[in-house]
Amino acid sequence: MTLRVETPVETIGERLRRLRKERGFSQRDLSARGISYAYISRIEAGARQPSVKALRLLATKLGVSPDYLETGVEVGNEQRRELELADAELQLRLGGDSAAAKDQLVRLLDEAQTVGDLPSAARARIALGLVAAEEGAHAEAIAQFEQVISSGMVTPLSRPDLYAALGRVYAARGEQPRAAALWEDCLRRVAEEAPEQGAARARFATYLSYALADLGEFARAQEVLREAIEAGGDLTDAYTQIRLYWALARLLAQQGQVREGLAHAQRAIALLEATEDTVQLGRAHLLCAGMLNVGSKPEEAVHHLRLAERALEGRADASDLAMLRCEQAKTAAQLGKGEESMVRAREALALLEDGDPAERGAAMEALAEGLALQGEAAEADDAFRQAVALLTEQKRWREASHAARAWGRFLRETDRESEAMEALEQAADIAARI
Repeated sequence: MTLRVETPVETIGERLRRLRKERGFSQRDLSARGISYAYISRIEAGARQPSVKALRLLATKLGVSPDYLETGVEVGNEQRRELELADAELQLRLGGDSAAAKDQLVRLLDEAQTVGDLPSAARARIALGLVAAEEGAHAEAIAQFEQVISSGMVTPLSRPDLYAALGRVYAARGEQPRAAALWEDCLRRVAEEAPEQGAARARFATYLSYALADLGEFARAQEVLREAIEAGGDLTDAYTQIRLYWALARLLAQQGQVREGLAHAQRAIALLEATEDTVQLGRAHLLCAGMLNVGSKPEEAVHHLRLAERALEGRADASDLAMLRCEQAKTAAQLGKGEESMVRAREALALLEDGDPAERGAAMEALAEGLALQGEAAEADDAFRQAVALLTEQKRWREASHAARAWGRFLRETDRESEAMEALEQAADIAARI
């Protein structure tokens, strides 16, 4: 009978000691900021398990992968790239060192392209595009997303977040027709490839309704939402209901039906409060604040703005923060707080430098109101002029008409009656297009 001798399994500490000695390093040689030689000694003795940070730093100095140092098994290059991509994505989601994560993604993208690893290259581009979109680097985000889509590696069903983000970036650049065309195609593909997936159809129907409403195509926007509801599927999902309530609220508000819009927005908020999605909850409160400002109810808008700021704190992207500052500026102006309105509006404009021209127009109107309250007549006149021009160019007739009326009132208050009449006539002409 032959006795089988089991080879003892090498622990992390034993592996670290072996690799260190093979390379001629002392424990002090391997030490670094936050990783003392005493800490390394305890790892080698089996008294401590190394942290993720320690594993990375020690593996780099020893010339091995963190996975090999931890497990003793060296993974293949493709698997290693997947692990490193997952690590970078996690860092970005957790709000870690975003600069280091982006550098890692760029390196992995270059490596994947060199060896023809198309799935890893697409994954790296998506992550880089999402970061760029969040930072307001719209041109870079579009370039990354469009290249992934053209590669054929993704579909609206496999990566709906990519198509959603690309459409939002188009809209943020004032390219609503491109956003509408993208989401129309997504909706068509989902209906053809997975008609039973009501949640997916509702998602893209919601996005498409946003773009159509921004283009003034309200009847088509309502039709899209109605078709999504009638298509059936899984419409009991909370997020599907939230999207539909949200879309209806936004659509009604843009048509001047503020009370009905608020009712739908409150239903979305009630559902969101049962989730842990604070970002969407913050956006829902922003939507309510915007509708209340339109309805000249700034005192009620203040409550929703406080809740929005609390929900978005530390989580808001550039677009969310710009919208928050813009609504805060509008509320302050309606409450007669000119200086606060100016400060908030300028913060919004700085964030919207490369953003949606319509949103810049809204922020410019808020700035004009603040300047007027502060007695800065020349600057207010110029800001009103820019606001009306931006909103008119984007065919945001209701908002443009409102801005032109505010401009006319301002001119009349400063005894510029003939100019006031011109502005009010312009407001009437724009209103006729609604």
